[in-house]
Amino acid sequence: MKNTALAAIHQSLNAKMAPFAGYHMPIQYSGINEEHENVRNQVGIFDVSHMGEFFVKGPDALDLIQRVTTNDASTLYIGQVQYSCMTNEQGGIIDDLLVYRLDLEVYMLVVNASNIEKDWNWLVDNNYKNAELVDRSDELSLISVQGPYAVDTLQRLTSYQLNLIPYYHFRELMLNGIPGMIVSNTGYTGAGGFELYVPNHSAVALWEAIMTAGSSYHIRPVGLGARDTLRLEMGYCLYGNDIDDHATPLEAGLGWITKFNKVFNGKEVLQEQKMAGAKLKLVGIRMKERGIPRHGYRILNTDGEPIGAITSGTQSPTLKTGIALGYVAIDAAAPGTNVLVDIRGLLMGACVSKMPFVQSQIK
Repeated sequence: MKNTALAAIHQSLNAKMAPFAGYHMPIQYSGINEEHENVRNQVGIFDVSHMGEFFVKGPDALDLIQRVTTNDASTLYIGQVQYSCMTNEQGGIIDDLLVYRLDLEVYMLVVNASNIEKDWNWLVDNNYKNAELVDRSDELSLISVQGPYAVDTLQRLTSYQLNLIPYYHFRELMLNGIPGMIVSNTGYTGAGGFELYVPNHSAVALWEAIMTAGSSYHIRPVGLGARDTLRLEMGYCLYGNDIDDHATPLEAGLGWITKFNKVFNGKEVLQEQKMAGAKLKLVGIRMKERGIPRHGYRILNTDGEPIGAITSGTQSPTLKTGIALGYVAIDAAAPGTNVLVDIRGLLMGACVSKMPFVQSQIK
């Protein structure tokens, strides 16, 4: 089991730690609801150093990325970030990831911790033209600062005007005296903020500087528990729950990052699925009755017939009701459709909901 470079910080803060994707990770500090609300209303700081970072370089870097991902990376310009999927030959999702264009022939892929080895092997297997591949996952820490006061907090650590960095863009700049840091206007909370890629040896100093800079904005450390409730309120997928090697981007509502104007793994299968129409669709579920939908719970139509299953669920700290993601038969996927959720043998009323469940705060 690995520790991130910030493990001592988490111990000093009495974080509740648990294994996650091969790492000891902080699940919560003061409590999931409190941390969640602090991100929505103030600012929170996350250690997400378990994520993986691959660098793809050389004249054939773009060719490899185009082959293994569904989005069109040729549209990226230097300083831009793209959300994408890596698919297998059957159109299933190997991983969802971020693609950064760092230079003319240099890209960074940010992948989920649980998929680092699988993704790396897939890149190597598809690297027919020998683009240069470097795995820096064990060298870099990733600190996420999210919330309406994230910019004000981080602005105290740099002379660069952070509000000039558009959403899904990044800059390489000096922050807290650390040169060449990747400062990215991205995140997985819907609250706005930045993700900071920093060498491991500078991670503790950066965390402490951010905590000091954010003290007047009530900054708090946030664990993976609140990260999960925050992303669920936005309807963002969690790999391993909502998407996996068997779900396709079209079923998962990720058709918007599936571009058929290029060649990529699984394209033919996905084209056929698009023509025929997907039989399942990932939808939002909002409870009408008390009860918390959890992973694996059955979804039924109002006649009591099974039509799908919950993939992620929680009690929304913002809405004070149960919310979930789940796959349902396509004829039951329209927002407003009444359904039932089997919660430990009790069939409770719910409906298919538009997403996000909570309005995004990103400007």
